[in-house]
Formats: sequence, structure tokens, C-alpha cells
Amino acid sequence: TASSAQVQQEPSVETTEDTGIHINCSHPSIKTVDFIHWFRQFPGRGPERIEFIHKGTKELRDPPGLLSVSEDRRSSALWLSHPRLRDAAVYYCAV
Repeated sequence: TASSAQVQQEPSVETTEDTGIHINCSHPSIKTVDFIHWFRQFPGRGPERIEFIHKGTKELRDPPGLLSVSEDRRSSALWLSHPRLRDAAVYYCAV
């Protein structure tokens, strides 16, 4: 069955090239079994999944950075360590 977990994100965040940035996601009603999926979508294209995670931290290659989940799993964050102009996209999470 589809999960009814709600997710919340800030409307937008900005940075300059090579200045690391955090993109946060809140999922307060997440269930123990749920994975957190992060996507990005470039203009005029479909969404692509960056990575998914259950707990802890995962290193990312493309885009370079980290994906981490809080201890209580109620929030997660995508850290882009060296964002480039080509990384400008809509980033979002789903549970």
C-alpha cells in the first residue's frame, strides 16, 4: 500500500558555484520501514533519482555530496559539496 507520509521542504535555496548547500526535508510521520528517496529534476526533463536511504549517511558521487538522515528519521538533508551551474535543478524528497 502507498504510504501516506507527508514531506515538507523549504520552497527554494540558493548558492553560488562551489559554495556547499544543505537542502532539508521533513517527514515527521515516517514509518520504520519507509525509505527516503531524493530526486532532482532539470527543466523540461523527467525526475531522476539521486539516491535513497534508510538511516545514517551516504556519500554521493553525482552530484558530489552527502545524504543524511536524522537520528529519529523525521528529517533528512542533501548536502551538495561543490554545486555547479549544471546542478541547478529542482531537488525533492519522497517517502
